[in-house]
Amino acid sequence: MSTDSPGKDSLKTFSSLKAGGKTFHYYSLPKAADTLGDLNRLPFSLKVLLENLLRNEDDTTVDRSHIDAMVQWMKDRKSDTEIQFRPARVLMQDFTGVPGVVDLAAMREAVKVAGKDPAMINPLSPVDLVIDHSVMVDKFGDASSFKDNVTIEMERNQERYEFLRWGQQAFDNFRVVPPGTGICHQVNLEYLGKTVWQKDQDGKTIAYPDTLVGTDSHTTMINGLGILGWGVGGIEAEAAMLGQPVSMLIPEVVGFKITGKLREGITATDLVLTVTEMLRKKGVVGKFVEFYGDGLKDMPVADRATIANMAPEYGATCGFFPVDEQTIKYMRLTGREEEQLELVEAYAKAQGLWREPGHEPVYTDKLELDMGDVEASLAGPKRPQDRVALKDMKASFELLMETAEGTSGSREANLESEGGQTAVGVEDSYEHHASQPMKMNGEQTRLDPGAVVIAAITSCTNTSNPSVMMAAGLIAQKAVAKGLKTKPWVKTSLAPGSKVVTDYLRVGGFQDDLNELGFNLVGYGCTTCIGNSGPLPEAVEKAINDGDLTVASVLSGNRNFEGRVHPLVKTNWLASPPLVVAYALAGNVRLDLFNDPLGTDKDGKPVYLKDLWPSQQEIAEAVEKVKTEMFHKEYGEVFEGDDTWKAIKFPESKVYEWSDKSTYIQHPPFFEGMGPEPDPIEDIKDANILALLGDSVTTDHISPAGSFKPDTPAGKYLQEHGVEPHDFNSYGSRRGNHQVMMRGTFANVRIKNEMLDGVEGGYTKFVPTGEQMAIYDAAMKYQEQGTPLVVIAGKEYGTGSSRDWAAKGTRLLGVKAVVAESYERIHRSNLIGMGVMPLQFPDGVDRKSLKLTGEETISIDGLSGDIKPGQSLKMTVKYKDGATESCELKSRIDTANEAVYFKHGGILHYVVREMLKSA
Repeated sequence: MSTDSPGKDSLKTFSSLKAGGKTFHYYSLPKAADTLGDLNRLPFSLKVLLENLLRNEDDTTVDRSHIDAMVQWMKDRKSDTEIQFRPARVLMQDFTGVPGVVDLAAMREAVKVAGKDPAMINPLSPVDLVIDHSVMVDKFGDASSFKDNVTIEMERNQERYEFLRWGQQAFDNFRVVPPGTGICHQVNLEYLGKTVWQKDQDGKTIAYPDTLVGTDSHTTMINGLGILGWGVGGIEAEAAMLGQPVSMLIPEVVGFKITGKLREGITATDLVLTVTEMLRKKGVVGKFVEFYGDGLKDMPVADRATIANMAPEYGATCGFFPVDEQTIKYMRLTGREEEQLELVEAYAKAQGLWREPGHEPVYTDKLELDMGDVEASLAGPKRPQDRVALKDMKASFELLMETAEGTSGSREANLESEGGQTAVGVEDSYEHHASQPMKMNGEQTRLDPGAVVIAAITSCTNTSNPSVMMAAGLIAQKAVAKGLKTKPWVKTSLAPGSKVVTDYLRVGGFQDDLNELGFNLVGYGCTTCIGNSGPLPEAVEKAINDGDLTVASVLSGNRNFEGRVHPLVKTNWLASPPLVVAYALAGNVRLDLFNDPLGTDKDGKPVYLKDLWPSQQEIAEAVEKVKTEMFHKEYGEVFEGDDTWKAIKFPESKVYEWSDKSTYIQHPPFFEGMGPEPDPIEDIKDANILALLGDSVTTDHISPAGSFKPDTPAGKYLQEHGVEPHDFNSYGSRRGNHQVMMRGTFANVRIKNEMLDGVEGGYTKFVPTGEQMAIYDAAMKYQEQGTPLVVIAGKEYGTGSSRDWAAKGTRLLGVKAVVAESYERIHRSNLIGMGVMPLQFPDGVDRKSLKLTGEETISIDGLSGDIKPGQSLKMTVKYKDGATESCELKSRIDTANEAVYFKHGGILHYVVREMLKSA
């Protein structure tokens, strides 16, 4: 052990530096290089991981072999070594955060039942939960929209917010950013992120890279500030909060070289859509992407954050930008303390984490973009990587109408919707239908195919970027000056990710013009980007339904899957905020904005997009009005909330007082009957098949999302508990109630269970009687009979970002194992985290080769022995006629840690038992 190091530090790297008048201690990468050899060309993102290993070396979770594997990576440029990563902190949004806090409360209850002090259950890593997923665009287009939407949000979510207020006071290391404040990733970028973290340990202040995991896939946005972080499942995040490391393979790192400069009139949004298209084509799923090249020299952090934000859309685990002068400039603008800036610069330079001109690390693979080649773009109609040049939009939509199937190709990118509507649920039909007459605001008009019915300036992806927001303001200003108006059928909204945006739009003189065009503030939250777009005007909905019209939304968000933005809107186009305003004026995506006028001015003359589009000089002058004082003002009381939030009453107790009457928060049964040691695992004998599923079943299909109908199991449950259908809210808002969530598992309207002939929706065949019924109802009947269950599936099972309820719901339905051809990484991990065994067919064997109908019984042998990573298990299929067939399955428990979690019945059970042992 090196002198004075709190950890093992076998390489004797413990060092000190001075910054801001203070002495900091750190684990030096250059000192490690004295033993390991030159580390200078290791990618920056992997240097962050290496420092994490040096600091946490303990010979149990981290030993010298893990450190050596990072060095070997430089030779092989890939690795099959698994490491244990300990993030500095955890970030949550409220849809994924509420069930996390429910689990913590349930763990406290379990500790109390075991006769110990429940207060021992506390986050060990700092946790910030930002309430941003609940506000909906119920009201829009007038001065009271924001106030009205916040009032409705508070009424709808009273029980959830009471619970979060309890959590805020009950747990240490846990902070809540109240509703009406901002979007978690923008708050993280503008305020929470520190780039270099510090903590006091054994009388010394240890400095180390700021790192995090978040319960939202767009956590990657913080990579733009030189902070390594990505999205994980709620289960993994809870484990990280409780001090468990995140298991991961040392990733491949793809280097993305950026050169040149954006041309006049081209935005950061155009750049990110181009980058997303390029990286999707390259194939970077499960890999780190790291940006380098001299094009970064003048690229502001706001542009970097826009690119980093969309890492889930280009498929990467993260999109990392190293620390440099731009990082310091942004941190200074956003009001970080000068002492912190000095520490960031001194630490980054001491560790070789500072970007130097011309430096090119070693990468697994590389690609390059000259920013001068980027053109004005949108992406759609239903995948973020399907970029369409603005000049081709009209032709693209016309082709869509003719082919009646769109340009979607495979559904590889059906990432989960993380709230709002479900991202599956609209058929591929873009047929050309006649216009529909309708009355709007007392005037007769008509709705045409391609009509823009939603124009939303939304999402942290773009509202965190002053250049594109000021550009939108400038277009609005020029449009209003010329007398242009938004088309009457367009539902307009402005939902920035932080209050600072409102300040600078007002100071810039643009908010009044945006209001004039209907872009009034509707809330500070995710809104349209996650499907919380609210209802369309009745006349518009009727026209769409009567004519089966293919209409459009244009939004400055990051996802545009079918049915996500609004169930009636089949085509959804991602675009920069200024283009959102332009399309609101145009009213239809079938216009060629290069050659067709957006409207006519006061004198009846045509007005074109080029007449309104601001110059780079105009945008730069507007951006100069963004001042540090705005950030100080808005973040000075970021955790306080308004009077309504402060007035919420909650029990001031260590253990939550569960109420049987609540339909939002219920005590989950995960820890019921849990003993000090796990029960032995038994083989699965004569299980019935609950669902027989095809390829690319997403977490949107498995996990409850969006709205639900009165005749569904969840709808019936709520009505039995006195909730009227108009008060159902969404599945996402009720994630704290397992009774609702398990009833919604596998209940998506578009899921296809092959046990039933052509039937869509959450149904199955209850094999003993042959009846068709809801999957939940069948699962409960099987539980009554003591029958174990399995799910059989095809390739890419659990595709999409994480949904903890996709795993929790599966467990509560009584499913012991899932057998699939392949898995998405996070969902596989989450199944294990809930004690469900993921198994994989061998090559050449699948549900079709086994001729499965769902009426068979399944037995799996080999579970009752020692659980090991990657072991073979024998599956025996017993057919209706008594014949049997066997095959070897591969356990997709991939790591030793996962094997331990599975033996305990799940990761949280393991954590509780370990805490009880140490108490």
